[in-house]
Amino acid sequence: MKWPFFQHPEPEVARYLAGTPRRLSRNTPFSELSFLVLDAETTGFNLSTDRLLSVAAMPVRHGRAEAGGLRSWLFHQPDVAITAATRIHTILPSDSVGGTPERQVLQELLPAATGALIVGHHIGFDIGMLNAAMRRHFHTPLRNRTLDTALLSMRVLDAFRRTGYSNQRPPGLDEVCAHLGLSIWERHTADGDTFATAQIFLLLCARLRRKLGRDLVLGDLPFN
Repeated sequence: MKWPFFQHPEPEVARYLAGTPRRLSRNTPFSELSFLVLDAETTGFNLSTDRLLSVAAMPVRHGRAEAGGLRSWLFHQPDVAITAATRIHTILPSDSVGGTPERQVLQELLPAATGALIVGHHIGFDIGMLNAAMRRHFHTPLRNRTLDTALLSMRVLDAFRRTGYSNQRPPGLDEVCAHLGLSIWERHTADGDTFATAQIFLLLCARLRRKLGRDLVLGDLPFN
């Protein structure tokens, strides 16, 4: 069952829905926008059967990353198995047993997401996993607009510009960081990848601002 935001029985969800508009003016100045940079680690890549293991989020406001606001959660997933993904993020079943229940993590994450534009590298998958969890617990998906820094890099950086070939893939986080001369702190952790993505986002926005010769507005950025 789905509820309008003013009838949703969960107060955290009701406040989130009320404070997160579906549309914003394309002319909204960049300086007036609130962003939440986000990254998730999961048991695998199947939106139906895999589960969230960790998530991190960091606010970006007034053109600055609020590193002190970086927060991360480890999910309690007692039935998680060791998979190929484990070799990448190194989150073991014994780690997951001591985590926070999925429902509680979502309740704590929603205030940070309220009214924000969500930014991430290949963010579509992360949002897909979060939406699956939101539907399991609250019967509603996230409603934030999203920006993929991989796609933004293809718009801003000549090295990754679209070529017209159908098999061209968006660049990975490591590729973009290497091109920009950034090192990734704790790669393949939600915290480290979130911090790196925030740096990429702000650098790309600065380059786009110089390219356009004016301050950015929402319509300059490839949000979904």
